[in-house]
Amino acid sequence: MKNLFLSLIAAGMLLTACNSKQTGSATADNTTTADAANVPVMKFEKETHDFGKIKTGDKVTYDFKFTNTGKTPLIITDAIATCGCTKPEWPKTPVKPGESGAIHVTFDSAAKMGLQDKQITITANTNPAQNRVHLIGEVTTK
Repeated sequence: MKNLFLSLIAAGMLLTACNSKQTGSATADNTTTADAANVPVMKFEKETHDFGKIKTGDKVTYDFKFTNTGKTPLIITDAIATCGCTKPEWPKTPVKPGESGAIHVTFDSAAKMGLQDKQITITANTNPAQNRVHLIGEVTTK
């Protein structure tokens, strides 16, 4: 009898805990949906740039231009490339809704050969938090 009583109490507590999590989840989802409508949006003119053929040792640069099409200021916190030969630079100040900016990328082809595809990952207060652009081309010998 004692085991039956303890089992019923445990089952009741378990059901109560499950119900309270569902209620919390629904509230969190509603908040997330409301916030998602107001987040900044990075809209790039081009997400890929082909620099063509260059010789080993040449440096190429390109500006990935974007516009904040969201409703709140866009804040870029980081931009990293897949290789140390590619250096991205980004605006350090917030980009207001409707305004434009650029991610300035420099690729140094020293010690590189053949087809190249350098991915730049931009982290910002967008949803999703990361956007990617590509710099592609071919490095030939001098």
